[in-house]
Amino acid sequence: MRVVVDLTRCQGYGQCVFLAPDVFTMHEEALLYDLQPADERREHVLRAAAACPVQAIHLDRTASTPNDDHERAPVMEDGRIVIVGASLAGARAAEVLRREGFAGTLTMIGAEAGEPYDRPPLSKQVLTGQVPPEHTLLPRLREIGAEWLCGTPAAALDVAGKRVLLADGREVGFDRVLLATGTRARPWPDEAEAALEGVHTLRDARDAAALRRALAAGPRRVLILGGGFTGSEIASVCRELGLPVTLVERGPAPLHNAMGGVIGDVAAQLQREHGVDLRCGTTVTALEGDGGRLSGARLSDGSTVEADVAVVALGSVRNVEWLRDSGLAVGAWGVTCDAGCRAVDSNGLVTDDVFVAGDIARFPHPLYEYQFMSLEHWGNAVAQAEVAAHNMVSDQAHRWPHLSVPVFWSSQFGVNIKSVGVPTFADQIVFVQGSPAERRFVAVYGYRGRITAAVTFDQAMWLEFYQHQIERAAPFPPSFRHVGGGADGGPVPARVPERLVATAGATVVVTGHDPAERRASLVHPG
Repeated sequence: MRVVVDLTRCQGYGQCVFLAPDVFTMHEEALLYDLQPADERREHVLRAAAACPVQAIHLDRTASTPNDDHERAPVMEDGRIVIVGASLAGARAAEVLRREGFAGTLTMIGAEAGEPYDRPPLSKQVLTGQVPPEHTLLPRLREIGAEWLCGTPAAALDVAGKRVLLADGREVGFDRVLLATGTRARPWPDEAEAALEGVHTLRDARDAAALRRALAAGPRRVLILGGGFTGSEIASVCRELGLPVTLVERGPAPLHNAMGGVIGDVAAQLQREHGVDLRCGTTVTALEGDGGRLSGARLSDGSTVEADVAVVALGSVRNVEWLRDSGLAVGAWGVTCDAGCRAVDSNGLVTDDVFVAGDIARFPHPLYEYQFMSLEHWGNAVAQAEVAAHNMVSDQAHRWPHLSVPVFWSSQFGVNIKSVGVPTFADQIVFVQGSPAERRFVAVYGYRGRITAAVTFDQAMWLEFYQHQIERAAPFPPSFRHVGGGADGGPVPARVPERLVATAGATVVVTGHDPAERRASLVHPG
C-alpha cells in the first residue's frame, strides 16, 4: 500500500494522527507521514483515510477483501450503471466502481451544476473566510470516465423499465442504479417570512457564500434557529468573528437530540461561556420584517429578539420525493435498504438492481438490535458508498454488509468534539477520563450493560479504542483503568431523547387474499 497526502487540502484536523499514529504525525502545523506503511498498519490507514474530513489522503487501494492478494472474485465488468446524486456518496461510489473493475457505461446525475464538493467546511472554514466555497471541491482520486449530467435533477425512477427520468424530459437507462440524493436544509415554514432579506439556511456552497457575505457585513445580531451541530457551529463562527448571536433551541440544551442531556448541558455551558445568548426550551413563533428585510423574531415565551441576520438550522429533509411512485419503501425516513445497501420495495422485498447510500439510506444495523437507522454523517456516506459500489458489481457470494460504526466530528468554540457509535442508543453515561468542567474528557454510553457509543471533547485519540469496545459488545460500565480516569462518579442516566417515529410519511395499505396476490402499497399524504 502506498500513501499520498494532498497537503494543499490537508487542514490539520489530525484525524489520521489519532487513528494511525505510527504512519501520520504532526510537526507543529505540518503533517508528516510514511509513504509506504507496513502491512500490519493497513487497517489503521484505511480508517484514517475514511475519517479525513477533507479527503486529503490518497491510497492506491482504499479497500479490499482479505483474500485480495489471491484470486479476485468475479465482478460485473460491463453494462450500464447510473448514480443519482453527484455529491460525496455518489462520487466515492463512482471511484470504487472503477477500482473494482467495472468498465461499462457510468452516468452521474446531479441536481447541482458543477463538480462534487465537500460540505463540512461550509459551516466552518468557509463562514470564517479561511476557505472560499470554490476550494471545497472533492478530489478525484482517479479518472472515473463517467458521463456527468449535472444541473438537472432526477424526476422519477422506473424500476421495472430500468430507467431514470430527468426533470427536463430525458431518460437514462440502467442495469443497476445507486440512489444517493442526500438531503436539503429544512426551510422556515412560513414562505413570506423565509423570503425576508437576511434569512438564511446552510446546506450547499451557494448558501455558505451568501451567509459568509452576510456575516462579513457586520450585522447587529445573528439569530440562529436550532441548536444541533450546524446551528452550534454557526454560533461558534459568529463569536469567532466577534458578532453578537442568539441561539434558540426547542430542547433543553444544544446537541441534546444527538448526544443526550448530559453532554447537552456541557455544550450549553460552553456556548454561554463564549458569549452566546442561549435560549433553550423555547421556539421562534414568527420572523418579523421591515421593508422586506428581517428585523427580529417573536419567541414562544413572549420575548422578542432584534436581529438582521437569521439562520434556520432546523435539520434536514431527505430528497426522496422523486421516488414516491417508484414502488420502493420510501418516506420521510428515507429509502429502506438491507445491510448490503439493496433497496427494499413497498412489499418489503429486496431489489436486485437498485442500491442506496448516504443520507437517504435507512438500513438495519446489527450492533443496534437490527433497528433501522438513517445517519447523516460524513463518514457513513463514504463507508456506505464503498459497500454499495462493491455490491453492485459483485455476485451474491461476495457481497459485503455495511457494518461500519458511525463516527462524527464537530469543531466549535475551540473544542474538537468527536463521537463513535450511536449516543442516543443508550440508557446510561459515565465519564471515564478527564472532566466536563475542563471541557476535556471521554464519556462512554451504555445500553443494557454493553458499550454503545463514546463522545470525546479534545480527547479524540481514544475513539479507536472505544470503537473496538463497541464492536465486541464490551460490558458497561467499563471495568478497565485509564491514566487520569474520570473523577465524576459512576454511571448516570444519559437523558437521551425518545426515539422519534416519522409521522409525515406514507401509510402502508395491504390488499389481496391469495399469497400470490398479496401486495403492499404506500399512500402518501396530500
